[in-house]
Amino acid sequence: MYRLSLALTALLAVACATPVGVKPVDDQRAHRALTANVLSEGEPSSYSKAQLLRLGLWESYEEAPDEALEALRAGLGGPFETSLLFALAELSFDQANQTGRRDLYLASAVYAYAFAFPETGDPPGRFDARTRVAMDLYNEGLALGLAGDQPRSVRLASGRHALPFGVLQIELEEEDLRWGESRLERFSRTSGFELRGLRNRYRSPGIGAALAAGLEASKLPPDTSRALRIPPRQLVPVTTLLVIERPRRSVSEGSIDARLRIFADFTEPEVELEGQRVPLEYDPSAALALQLDGAPIWEFELRGYLSGGYQSGQDGLYALAPYRPGRIPLVLVHGTASSPARWAELGNEIEGDPFLNSRYQIWLFLYNTGNPILYSSALLRQSLLGAVAELDPEGRDPALRRMVVIGHSQGGLLTRLVATDGGDVLWREASSKPIDELEVRPETRELLHKVFYFEAVPSVKRVVFIATPHRGSFLAAQRLGALAARLVTMPLRLTGAGADMLLNRDALTERAVTGRLPTSVDNMNPSSPFVSGLAKTWVAPGVAAHSIIAVDGDGPPWSGKNDGVVAYDSAHVEGVDSELVVHSTHSTQGTPATIEEVRRILRLHLEAR
Repeated sequence: MYRLSLALTALLAVACATPVGVKPVDDQRAHRALTANVLSEGEPSSYSKAQLLRLGLWESYEEAPDEALEALRAGLGGPFETSLLFALAELSFDQANQTGRRDLYLASAVYAYAFAFPETGDPPGRFDARTRVAMDLYNEGLALGLAGDQPRSVRLASGRHALPFGVLQIELEEEDLRWGESRLERFSRTSGFELRGLRNRYRSPGIGAALAAGLEASKLPPDTSRALRIPPRQLVPVTTLLVIERPRRSVSEGSIDARLRIFADFTEPEVELEGQRVPLEYDPSAALALQLDGAPIWEFELRGYLSGGYQSGQDGLYALAPYRPGRIPLVLVHGTASSPARWAELGNEIEGDPFLNSRYQIWLFLYNTGNPILYSSALLRQSLLGAVAELDPEGRDPALRRMVVIGHSQGGLLTRLVATDGGDVLWREASSKPIDELEVRPETRELLHKVFYFEAVPSVKRVVFIATPHRGSFLAAQRLGALAARLVTMPLRLTGAGADMLLNRDALTERAVTGRLPTSVDNMNPSSPFVSGLAKTWVAPGVAAHSIIAVDGDGPPWSGKNDGVVAYDSAHVEGVDSELVVHSTHSTQGTPATIEEVRRILRLHLEAR
């Protein structure tokens, strides 16, 4: 009787497990089952599996994938065409991943395009989960299908490409390769790696293979002097787009004509395809990280401090893109033993902000940071004046005359000086005689006038001081500062002027007599003539000024706090339009609090007229 009872219980249990039912799983597993695809999980999505299972091709796909794909193609033109095109795009990509065949990657891109952009009828809806996957398959399939011989390289050119089901004829729009005075070349994928050193990766989702493009050298004569240049290793975020004529009909016929377009640097955020306005995909953060990965600019930081002649040949003003009329220049000036690369975090945030990026153009100033501050500020002043004269000689672009200059540390002092009418204040701190009464060579006299007597750059309308030692740095007054100053070698132009001044020692003030030409570190000694002279000046009328001051540690900033290099009392100046104290070490230009304050100031500048 007991055994019979057990048998009946087992039979009833089996009867409860119906042929069709559900199996409870956790929510994450359920979501993965619904959204998994070949790009995210390495296996086809439920949408593609459904087409294989519907046609009885699942086993065939496992054993003879090429035959299964051809069987799916046979259904094109029928009632399931849209679903079949998606399955063909994903399954072709799956097979390309397994075999490395570039023709399958290209086939995936072609199928995905035909899925999204039918010649007639309604395209898949924006809430169709397949739409975003199809665009990702198109973007990745295009980049991998046109891969070059070097790792991550992409070859963009006209040509004929074999597909598993036909031929793809590509015509490159050569005019798209122009970028300012240069030509785009050496294209690289921006997918397939993670970034380091940047908090955020800004990637605008859309259609197109996001790439980073190098630049062909400018065709300008080598002796041409220009105030504004593009960095020689600049990488431009671009997207490439394969525009297919009559996509669904061409896929069915197997003969496909397409135009290869290249869009550079957000100049065109959208494109029209088959009557639809669709966004283009860019990956500017990846292009920036690739550019700075192992770049020589990092070596400049120490060499540019130790050797005053290390950076030569032009005035040091660089732009991240060709001049764009209507956009306000945002000029970034780095600090001591530093370089423009230290603005990467801020630059990434500005470029990742569509509102600011469409209204500002970033310029970078590179200078030898061991040189006297007045000399470096003269170079910055000269470069800004030269850029405006070069780019807009007729004065048609008011945006060029609304510059915002932001300086960190020593760069903040340069920033202050280009917005200041100097008069004779700084010269009187150094000498009791007028320059024209000194017994010096003509070139020295010219240099002294240029460095000590200056006016504010008219186009600079707003300045931001970040961790700036307006009253000097306590480190510069210590033994370490004195040692650092002695390590600097000056350029020949300055050493010659210094020798002339030593012959006029009787004309120098007591504090200006040091036995050698003062370096930037000497200038930042709180007891230097430069600091005392600077305190007697301020930015010109009509120039808005802001301070961002770093203090390391908690508590009120006025209790003797500093950032490790600059004390609060030195960074704090009266007369600014705003002051923000952030809790940070000296290198605060890349911290979230500082960046958000810069963002606020830039928006404020746009509102001010």
